[in-house]
Amino acid sequence: MTQNIYDNAEFFAGYSALLRSREGLAGAPEWPALRAMLPDLAGRKVVDLGCGFGWFCRFAREAGATSVLGLDVSKNMLARARETTADPAIAYRRADLETLDLPAAAFELVYSSLVLHYIVALPALLAAVHRTLVPGGRFVFSIEHPINTAPGDPKWVGDTWPIDRYFDEGPRTTDWLAKGVVKQHRTLATYFNALVATGFTVLRLEEWGPTDAQIAAHPEWAHERQRPPFLLVSAAR
Repeated sequence: MTQNIYDNAEFFAGYSALLRSREGLAGAPEWPALRAMLPDLAGRKVVDLGCGFGWFCRFAREAGATSVLGLDVSKNMLARARETTADPAIAYRRADLETLDLPAAAFELVYSSLVLHYIVALPALLAAVHRTLVPGGRFVFSIEHPINTAPGDPKWVGDTWPIDRYFDEGPRTTDWLAKGVVKQHRTLATYFNALVATGFTVLRLEEWGPTDAQIAAHPEWAHERQRPPFLLVSAAR
């Protein structure tokens, strides 16, 4: 099963206190760039893999999606999403993304934010996403940049960020909000080639960093210009 760290009480409390948890999409610095990768959502059927508190599900409906399915392995996340959603066109369901099974050609957009770097069986998940998209459908997602998943215990040392065994792919355990958080480290090339091998056409890839305007508003983000914290991808079936 997908690691369910979000149902760990210590982790969930820490995650709930993050800016992106309190303010939603507006509190996620990479959101404007990720939003720019989205297709027109009017009249579309959408599924959100790792929906968390349901922020994107509600955005998609406001943008005109006819229906949205939010999937998450965490009971805590789904409970919060249901508490803050009053829209019969949005459904939330518990699902293990390691063994995802969705109907064929059912959605025009599959969206996922900061989830895929937890997935062990990535090729199987990509195949499931490809299968559930209609021809021409989009897969838009963000992950922690592989530079960040490389260190076993990432931390700043002076002005440097250690990159540990970048080409050695596999699980890396770190302490973030709670001890023992396991992320799956892969190189950027592995993600790209896995998408192509599955049959996707990569439309856009962005190594995100804060803009000057964002740094002016949030000076604490300045160090994120030293290396990209997130990788954003838009692909078409």
